[in-house]
Amino acid sequence: MTLSSAEEVRRRFDAQDYLADPGTCTAVFLALRLGLPLLLEGEPGVGKTTAAKVLAGALDVPLIRLQCYEGLSAAEALYDWNYQRQLLAIRLAEARHEALAESDLFSAEFLQERPILACVRYDGPAPPVLLIDEVDRADDEFEALLLEFLGEGSVTVPELGTFTAKQPPVVVLTSNRSRDLHDALRRRCLYHWLEFPAPRRAVEILRRTVPQANVSLIESATTFVGHVRTLDVDKAPGIAEAINWVAALSVLGVTELVRDDVIASLGALAKTPDDRDVVVRAAESYVFG
Repeated sequence: MTLSSAEEVRRRFDAQDYLADPGTCTAVFLALRLGLPLLLEGEPGVGKTTAAKVLAGALDVPLIRLQCYEGLSAAEALYDWNYQRQLLAIRLAEARHEALAESDLFSAEFLQERPILACVRYDGPAPPVLLIDEVDRADDEFEALLLEFLGEGSVTVPELGTFTAKQPPVVVLTSNRSRDLHDALRRRCLYHWLEFPAPRRAVEILRRTVPQANVSLIESATTFVGHVRTLDVDKAPGIAEAINWVAALSVLGVTELVRDDVIASLGALAKTPDDRDVVVRAAESYVFG
């Protein structure tokens, strides 16, 4: 399945209850049409990871996810060797008084695919979506490992040679901008900054994702979240926090937002002690209605 236009991207995302803005739809369409990796940056909780998941659903292909973290290595991202099977092969060869060459141990039989190599070697009718999530959390050295794959759709295993994808892989990278990414990585990608949704679209997203909440609650909660985002908080609430908060309010039976409701459900909205204090003070002076 292909997506023939930005409008079709919008429709197929909408069918999965992901309300993408025109800029996001255009970026996804161009990345697919040009065969370029898509780098999505934005604040935490604005829907970057979900966009990749929804894209896989829209294309009707598997999602392969690589979660990045500090210290991520090639053995965890590209490939590794099955050392237990290699050791077993050595012991069997010794028991049979057979000699094993190094090439016998480092063959395709003992190769373990990690997410990137699995994407390259995928043999389905259409390439999967590879999500390289929170790439900014990985070390600089990991970015260098990505360059061959992003530039050529290939992975080199020194013992076996270079594996090249039969079809250009669909790659989505996400970043929260906890550090700057290298220019070499950025140049290989189509770039899009994912904004926190405008109030009207935020309301519609919450109506889709928390259908049990009434419209009045959703609208007042969305307005309050927008107010909190203007304050001096360590971690501004994103749409993910807004969804969790409205869901929590709904579970508490809230239909009209008041100060006590905010205090009771703070754990879904504020994620640090300092932010909790800021939100409490904001609720005390805020005019609900």
